[in-house]
Amino acid sequence: MARKPFWETKSLHQMTVPEWESLCDGCGLCCLVRFEDEDTGEIIPTRVHCQLFDEHRCSCKDYPNRRKTVPDCIKLTPHNIETLEWMPPSCAYRRLHEGKTLPDWHPLVTGDPDSTHKAGISVRDQTVSELSFEDAEDAMDFVATDLMVDKGDLPYDPED
Repeated sequence: MARKPFWETKSLHQMTVPEWESLCDGCGLCCLVRFEDEDTGEIIPTRVHCQLFDEHRCSCKDYPNRRKTVPDCIKLTPHNIETLEWMPPSCAYRRLHEGKTLPDWHPLVTGDPDSTHKAGISVRDQTVSELSFEDAEDAMDFVATDLMVDKGDLPYDPED
């Protein structure tokens, strides 16, 4: 009998640090600049990335020390996931918190570290650095509401 994967047998609070970290699919969506509408509370994502985000690798350039450069970078934990409504709907952390499964394209499911990119979920090579702007408000020129669409249930075909 096959053993179930850890994400199906443990709650988020029971996971080890390496298990927790492995849930990240490398999409880069959480590293994008977002605005919140003061009147409605709506989260408005942009295609503008954090200064530490490597748009080609689709990962943080200095993950262990990121808060030294970007003090408002939020460390995602099992204890704060429920308060982070801005996380993309396809995010594994959010999906598991909401009682959903990992998407078929997730690297832990496929065994392929590039499956998120192959499935078209990531923002690899689709963003511009926040350092490109003199005024942070200029990022509003790159609003991308399509990034908040839940792509978690898209089928994955490695041949596509």
